[in-house]
Amino acid sequence: MKLLYFSWIRDRIGMGEETVQPPDDVATVGQLVAWLARQSGGHAEAFADPAIVCCAVNQEFAKMEEAVGANDEVAFFPPVTGG
Repeated sequence: MKLLYFSWIRDRIGMGEETVQPPDDVATVGQLVAWLARQSGGHAEAFADPAIVCCAVNQEFAKMEEAVGANDEVAFFPPVTGG
């Protein structure tokens, strides 16, 4: 699974992208976020409040209940505001 990180999420994790193999029981974005938060201090800081993290799965906006699989690209970014 390819993960992309943007803005302050990238800064806290310390990288813009990584490839991971989460355990088989990680089946949704929310479960992926919980698993990632246990991987390092930077991940824990970035995902401390999942309510302020947006996500896209395969370049489509996704909610925490969205299914994810081994071949997906998952991007995490802060909420976007217009002006």
